[in-house]
Amino acid sequence: MIIKNARTNRLTVGIGLLSLGALLLSGCSLTGASTSNESKEGDGTGAINALFMKQAGYSEDNVNAMIADFESKNPDITVEPTFVAYEALHDKIVTSAPAGTYDVVHLDVIWPADFASKGLITDVTDRFPATWTDEMLGGALTSAEYQGKYYGAPWGPSTKLFYFNKEMVAAVGATEADLTTWDGALAVATKIKAAGLAEYPFSWSWSQAEALICDYAQLLGAFGGAFTDADGKLVVNDAAGVEALTWMKKTIDDGLTDPASITFLEDDVSKSLSAGKTAMALNWESTFRDSNDASISTVVGKVGVLPTPAGPTGEHPGVNGSMALSIGAQSTNQAAAWKFIEYMTSQSVQEQYVTSSMTNWKSSYTKTDLAASNPEVFAAAGVAYDTMILRPTVANYNSVSQILQVEIQNALLGKKTPQQAMDDAVEAANATIG
Repeated sequence: MIIKNARTNRLTVGIGLLSLGALLLSGCSLTGASTSNESKEGDGTGAINALFMKQAGYSEDNVNAMIADFESKNPDITVEPTFVAYEALHDKIVTSAPAGTYDVVHLDVIWPADFASKGLITDVTDRFPATWTDEMLGGALTSAEYQGKYYGAPWGPSTKLFYFNKEMVAAVGATEADLTTWDGALAVATKIKAAGLAEYPFSWSWSQAEALICDYAQLLGAFGGAFTDADGKLVVNDAAGVEALTWMKKTIDDGLTDPASITFLEDDVSKSLSAGKTAMALNWESTFRDSNDASISTVVGKVGVLPTPAGPTGEHPGVNGSMALSIGAQSTNQAAAWKFIEYMTSQSVQEQYVTSSMTNWKSSYTKTDLAASNPEVFAAAGVAYDTMILRPTVANYNSVSQILQVEIQNALLGKKTPQQAMDDAVEAANATIG
């Protein structure tokens, strides 16, 4: 299987490659300190501290195994990892940046504009081998790109895929073909509920957190919408944005969505699917691994995976959830930090852990033996990565996201109509964007 290098419409971030620009950023950090690499390079040895997310994608065991192998190959460098929940990662990076606590930080695709513009992470464009722009997926390369420069190395493309309980679907006479659209998935869910196979066929990550924005993004794209207009202003109060939210609320009102979804994060959805309570869900690539782990799952071999279903426009983008590893701007051991990042993001290492997270490298997807190690996810991800919807690329993304989280939940809880919630979100968010 080969992932196509396709550019897509204004909604999506495709896998097309981006070229380097020539725009320069200010050399001042959030604290007024220079972000120059002078005196921060170190001698490429010693101890480095690394901050990681501890849910979805690579597990803590995966990361610790990578670190152990890296240290065996680089005996003059030791790595001390810290793992935090995704919901704490952004603020942990911000609060620790002035002191240079972490040499390496785990970066989400939505943060480069925020962190780079504030001088919290280091421009590593000059460290990038020239071959990477040809050898890596373009959708992965954007994970740490801002104004034509790179502020980290990609650490796996990622999107949410559609998981379903194959036994439940088959029991109501449905097939995978019935799950290629959201209308079809709703029809199958209705049959599953009527048959008493699942009280609530759908579970979602709809807690007031970034997880909610990821789910909304995929539905927004499926309904033909976009987060922002050409001027970077939020426009989710248009017909498509409101229709997507109305659809979400209706699945709760119709008893098809577990009402506990309002409190769920991705791990909760994965656990519900693995317990056989949930028939269908959106979640990250590692969910398939977890559903087939007999120590935590009662549905081993019973879960299928597909690209996200299409909406009424025929669109079915995944949310761009790609990640990267960056160097903290105040790190005084940047040479050793980059050695570690190069190792962690290398093709050989990523290919060892494809059951947890997919690889950045285009040639990986031509390797039959590699695809055979995780064929279901390779097949679904290959389609999903071809078009991915990007969340708002604004410097104050975290504030905009929090506004959206509150207002989407207001609609899901019935406190506001979807139209009023989105009108209020757009007004508040655009006031912060300026």
